[in-house]
Amino acid sequence: MSTAPLFERVALIGFGLIGGSIARAAREQGLANEIVATARSAKTRARIQELGLVDRVVDSNAEAAKGADLVILCIPVGACGTVAQEIAADLRPDAIVSDVGSVKAAVVRDMAPHLPGSAHFVPAHPVAGTEHSGPDSGFAELFINRWCILTPPEGTDPKAVDRLRAFWAALGAKVEIMTPDHHDLVLAITSHLPHLIAYTIVGTADELGQVTSSEVMKFSAGGFRDFTRIAASDPIMWRDVFLANKDAVLEMLGTFNEDLSKLTRAIRRGDGEALFEHFTRTRAIRRGIVEIGQDSAAPDFGRPHAHLEKKPE
Repeated sequence: MSTAPLFERVALIGFGLIGGSIARAAREQGLANEIVATARSAKTRARIQELGLVDRVVDSNAEAAKGADLVILCIPVGACGTVAQEIAADLRPDAIVSDVGSVKAAVVRDMAPHLPGSAHFVPAHPVAGTEHSGPDSGFAELFINRWCILTPPEGTDPKAVDRLRAFWAALGAKVEIMTPDHHDLVLAITSHLPHLIAYTIVGTADELGQVTSSEVMKFSAGGFRDFTRIAASDPIMWRDVFLANKDAVLEMLGTFNEDLSKLTRAIRRGDGEALFEHFTRTRAIRRGIVEIGQDSAAPDFGRPHAHLEKKPE
């Protein structure tokens, strides 16, 4: 006897890495009777159809949302307000509307005014990703043992929050709930600032006239290599992230610049003790991340992906 799916119809608006991974995992786990998808470009919609990962591919956001009891916007955060306005009239009264953006206060501000009061708005952020994008980039194991943060506005129906929590847990994620503003502050230091630094360092290397691009690629050590992976992330998505979360990012960037100035002085003065103390402290943070299971201590090349066990029949 099959377990009943969590949702009758799931609509995915946008179908890149996250949308494609949700579709793959949700289908494997039998979480919806029907999965409907759409994307901005006709080329992407055609590719989704070719991949056969969803039950229907439709031409518009409004058509995708129609009749769905879960609608997830898998698009850059800067487009969320416009899409919320487009789908509002076609939402079923009890629909749960969510997203996957890595900024939450701006998403709440931009989407909430357009959504009908009968809908349940539960913003979400799966803290998972790769440097790849597009409909072919997704994989069902992306969310396993990764965090998904839900940021429901005050007054959201707890039952709707619990349903979405169960959905993400079934995709393999660990689920946490926090306020939108707190989410944005935490992610500014754990995700947004590291991306900004990576973009800066890779850009600086590209601008160094005395080092040829072939030498940069040939002699890339682990640190620079990892920065290039981060800096290869979707430019549209990250442009929107920095603009939408500018206050928290600027606050963290100010703190970072102060710390960088301290290290600059230590190097200039030959203060090996200060450098050693700082590096020892940061090494302990890395060990802590491994110990709580947020990463593996194994070498970074060739790591296999964990597998999501199929939902029992």
